[in-house]
Amino acid sequence: MHINELGQLNNVLQRPCAHYDERPDNEVSLLVIHNISLPAGQFATPYVDDLFMGCIDCSAHESFADLEGLRVSAHCFIRRTGEIIQYVPFTKRAWHAGVSTFEGRERCNDFSIGIELEGTDTQAYTQAQYNALHLVTSALIEKYPDINRSRIVGHCDIAPGRKTDPGRSFDWQYYFDLVF
Repeated sequence: MHINELGQLNNVLQRPCAHYDERPDNEVSLLVIHNISLPAGQFATPYVDDLFMGCIDCSAHESFADLEGLRVSAHCFIRRTGEIIQYVPFTKRAWHAGVSTFEGRERCNDFSIGIELEGTDTQAYTQAQYNALHLVTSALIEKYPDINRSRIVGHCDIAPGRKTDPGRSFDWQYYFDLVF
């Protein structure tokens, strides 16, 4: 897997969304792992894609009411099948971390890449997802050498008390063994 000069992965589905902006310093030095499923705990629905593309029908499920007008994105979404979808080039700032702090520095979106795994905090991720995440992570480390083992975190690490993902179901040791 390779990242081109525009910050796009080769050989993955590109779904450019409008929910991003410029990085203030062009810095990429942190990788944040998230999880998402819409509705919560349901997989293989169109709703995560709809959310990132800004066209989710908030009347489609009762739990979507609080998503009305929400403008969020991730750089990539990895489905349970291992399919990778890229929404925002890595050179741009996706809107995934929200209020966040890493090593005393706020606004993690400014310098991070956000990868969403289709999942929940409590249900095991698939082998296909770990394989895909390994490929993406390896490409990111090659392109952005400031990303290393100590600069790969969960959303829970940069927004403690507010976020819990990727949750206890994410096997950090297995993932790091694949990558490093």
